[in-house]
Amino acid sequence: MHLLRPLICALVCAATLTIAPAYAAEPRPAVKTERLLNALHCDAGRADGRIDQHARSAIVRFQSRAGIRQSGTADVRTRKRLYAEDAPRCDVRPVPARSGHGRRIVISQQQNWIWLIGPDGDAVAQGGMVDNTGVLHRGSHATGSYCGRGARIKLNQAASGNVWLDNFVRFAPCGIGFHRIPRYKSNGHQMHADWILGTNMAQSHGCIRLSRELSLKVWNFTTRRTPVRVV
Repeated sequence: MHLLRPLICALVCAATLTIAPAYAAEPRPAVKTERLLNALHCDAGRADGRIDQHARSAIVRFQSRAGIRQSGTADVRTRKRLYAEDAPRCDVRPVPARSGHGRRIVISQQQNWIWLIGPDGDAVAQGGMVDNTGVLHRGSHATGSYCGRGARIKLNQAASGNVWLDNFVRFAPCGIGFHRIPRYKSNGHQMHADWILGTNMAQSHGCIRLSRELSLKVWNFTTRRTPVRVV
């Protein structure tokens, strides 16, 4: 019997080693949530189980995409939709109904999202934004000069004089336009991170703040007068 003991011990140890990694690989609920958000292009940052502001912004983006109250908390309803096989991606969204026709820009203040629509009705670009619903209201606008001020200013500056507003395209009276997230003149750093875009976690002074990439696409899209619909 004593001759069999080493063999038995080896078999038991092998079985233990086989089972342990599978058990350890099961992610914590918070990590699973972050991984799913990243898989759906919602940008939760590192999937480390820390639901910080970056991760909360991803939850808000998902909630806005799924039509759920934008609490920034992964509540039961949010998790149910997130874990579903048909959970929607955050970065690709249908153009809102009743938002006009033809070539235009559509802004959804509810979703904190904009679409650049080509003449055939398809979105040629889209992405998150930050705005201020207390200043910019729903309705129809168009890019151009207002109040005697330039329609397009490649390197605009805020009234305060301490930040740059890159790729500024005016579309509503008098100072409201599209532009990149403001950059401080002192160091060139953005006022807030790109992951704030597409959420209600920040507020502009009335303009539409965009990522550098999307602000360039808006700049190139608006070389001629372009309708803008705020819904």
